[in-house]
Amino acid sequence: MKAMVLHAPAGLDRLVLEDRPDPEDPGAGEIRVRLHGTSLNFHDLGVVTGRMPTADGRVPMADGAGIVEAVGDGVREFAAGDAVVSCFFPDWQAGTATIGDFSRTPGDGMDGFAQDVVVRPATAFTRAPKGYDAVEAATITTAGLTAWRALVVDGKLKAGDTVLLLGTGGVSIWALQLAKLMGARVAITSSSDEKLERARAMGAEYSVNYRAREDWGHAVRDWTNGRGVDHVVEVGGPGTLAQSIEAVRVGGHISLIGVLTGMGGEVPTALLMARQARLQGLIVGSRAEQQDMVRALEAGGVRPVVDRRYPLEQLADAFRHQQTGDHYGKVGVEW
Repeated sequence: MKAMVLHAPAGLDRLVLEDRPDPEDPGAGEIRVRLHGTSLNFHDLGVVTGRMPTADGRVPMADGAGIVEAVGDGVREFAAGDAVVSCFFPDWQAGTATIGDFSRTPGDGMDGFAQDVVVRPATAFTRAPKGYDAVEAATITTAGLTAWRALVVDGKLKAGDTVLLLGTGGVSIWALQLAKLMGARVAITSSSDEKLERARAMGAEYSVNYRAREDWGHAVRDWTNGRGVDHVVEVGGPGTLAQSIEAVRVGGHISLIGVLTGMGGEVPTALLMARQARLQGLIVGSRAEQQDMVRALEAGGVRPVVDRRYPLEQLADAFRHQQTGDHYGKVGVEW
């Protein structure tokens, strides 16, 4: 079988498509999955560029979707021919978070899904949303479930709430779609007027170019007539957090899910206290939460936004496109 392998020292030019032996038949509790798609995340980029060190010879990519080829003894949830999608934390089945590292995350602490076939525990997958192709399904593993947990699980989003989204990457566009599905009103930021226009076409009620308006937190607060938004999906980190706190209402909720502007920095603690807001860090979600999301997507008829698709042998080019920041939504790879 074919597998994309990352060799040390890590870098995009160190991704090599290699032949590897096919995995053995699934054992008890396992399934064999023929993979057909993955999608790119900031986490994956960190692994393949060496910013997040991994083992030499690692198969990257946390997201994977495909078709079940065989099931082992005791597997009742899946059968051959089922469309499935992977879980970011294969050992976190349900309940509150108990995992704070990536030692068991595919594509980081263990081999990921940039390969033809895998044999894994059945509990490391959920069924894919009906009608989704492999790339579309793969977008829910990391980005989709992060947005779902931020808004629905932790944020307790309800109809009529206001939501602020930063940028137009995979998590933010998924969050836009989920917020609209739930009947919320959305404000969104970007440095691109063209992307903001696309977001408005998808239902965003308010948009602001953060390069044209550096105090975009104030702008969003003005949009809410001074009240502030109920939820912020904060993907930037230290470079944007102060404006997010400015934008949130008293008693609101900020989901800290990204560090695009850095790994550490100052927090305006006095303003955060004054807002009495809940600032919650999170990393993706559990298998049970992914199952809930799949049901919601099917009920609402929501399909992900895939900016561009690449073949597996062009995985490095897909990451280069991601690095430009020109994409809107998700970047996919299919084979």
